[in-house]
Amino acid sequence: MQECLFCRIVRGEIPAAKVYEDDEVLAFKDIHPQRPVHVLVIPKHHITSLAHASEADVPVLGRMLAVAHRIAADQGSPNGFRSIINTGPVGGQEVMHVHMHIVGGQEPVGPMLRRI
Repeated sequence: MQECLFCRIVRGEIPAAKVYEDDEVLAFKDIHPQRPVHVLVIPKHHITSLAHASEADVPVLGRMLAVAHRIAADQGSPNGFRSIINTGPVGGQEVMHVHMHIVGGQEPVGPMLRRI
């Protein structure tokens, strides 16, 4: 995906405030943070959404979850965090590359969903 925003960040074509990187995933600060800690964790290879993930993607998706606590703690949320993966238009996905939001800080993040 040549024009994918997150693929371009992985390739170094667009700068990002990186906070974690290994062979499989990259984490960087959200440019519009919603909490004191707001980091995006992405696989380095393109997966459009969870709806497009396959069995072959299981290791990298697991890696994203496995490093989440370390990233949250390193960024100032050692006592917990919320992880969010939006999928597709109904789920509110804005960038069509799987990404997990890690949000937190020192105060509770509040209710998960607004009551309707």
